[in-house]
Amino acid sequence: MIRNIIFDLGNVLISFNPADYLSNHGYPEDLKNTYLNDVFRSAEWRLIDNGDLTTVEAIDVISSRSSLKRHEISEIFDLRNKILLPIDNNIKILPELKKQGFRLYFLSNFPCDIFEDVVERNSFFKLFDGGIISARVKASKPGKRIYDILMEKYSLIPRECLFIDDLEPNVETAVEMGMTGIWLYDTMDLENLIKEKLNSIH
Repeated sequence: MIRNIIFDLGNVLISFNPADYLSNHGYPEDLKNTYLNDVFRSAEWRLIDNGDLTTVEAIDVISSRSSLKRHEISEIFDLRNKILLPIDNNIKILPELKKQGFRLYFLSNFPCDIFEDVVERNSFFKLFDGGIISARVKASKPGKRIYDILMEKYSLIPRECLFIDDLEPNVETAVEMGMTGIWLYDTMDLENLIKEKLNSIH
């Protein structure tokens, strides 16, 4: 029986689409692609998520090799909060799941320096019974250790957990550990996906 539902944050409850944001705000195509490749897809971006680099350190490293000036890279990092927007259709199901008695958790690859701002701007975080972000524990999905940390901290049993993520490798790890998984790979109807998955189990 599923007792716990574990959500990824990015592109599950909070949209994060830098390419769309840059296009919609008039960035020229060549500059947009430079920002995407040099910043958002950089190794440093992943190291920030993992808590191995601070944002300031990452900006220094990226600026040492990029055609972008340091202030341009810094400005792009400052845009993160504007790019991170709640996905209302998915968030609206959280109170109903709580009413049904499920315990809710988040498990996300997320940097420390903007997490508190995101929590303050999104009241739905009050519905969670707990959660883990990668930068705080220096472990990232799809590596197994971050899942183990969540299980241990909240005394969760994998077979009692439904895990939802927008990246298939992250779901695969959860399933390998004994959880039930939902891969939310596009703008699918999360509410119905959860209902269908729960009905197939109970």
